[in-house]
Amino acid sequence: MRSTPPPWSIRLIAALDAADRRAAALVDGLTSDQLNWQPRQDAWSIGQCLDHLRAGNETLVPVLSLALIGRQPKRVEELRLSPFGRWFIRSYIAPNPGGTRARAPRKIVPASRLDLSVLDAFVRSNNSARELIRRASAYDVNRVRYRNPYIPILRFTVATGLEITAQHPGRHLLQAENVRRSSGFPDRI
Repeated sequence: MRSTPPPWSIRLIAALDAADRRAAALVDGLTSDQLNWQPRQDAWSIGQCLDHLRAGNETLVPVLSLALIGRQPKRVEELRLSPFGRWFIRSYIAPNPGGTRARAPRKIVPASRLDLSVLDAFVRSNNSARELIRRASAYDVNRVRYRNPYIPILRFTVATGLEITAQHPGRHLLQAENVRRSSGFPDRI
């Protein structure tokens, strides 16, 4: 009989499930032109927001998974993030309307033009993240560190990496929702 997953695992998976539903609602009924419309030249389209999130998962999830290899199982009930990890997530990862803006790391800059399959790719990447969270729930993710694929001098715990994976969609889905609400958003053709 399987034991109940730790509360943090349930919370992170629920956040990814909500992101999938939110993204599906956002893309529902869009044309390719609407998916790729940008409110400004330096702003991302709805499709680019989803592609950025997909690329982020496809880069970070394997690194986090690799960090767990060879570790002895030791479950923890809650995630403990360092003050720096909490600040980093609050400043650069979580939804932060009107807050800190930063350039995306080169590895996860979205494509310039996308088709509607970007939604499926985003959901698949979240499926990989959910699977990692389920597997990671057997480990002390508060103590295992990983090599940051974006900024190698920063070494976060796997707990912080998992929190990043679950909170990052909120930031860019809010951005994409704002694109859809922008004045000038093209009418359905």
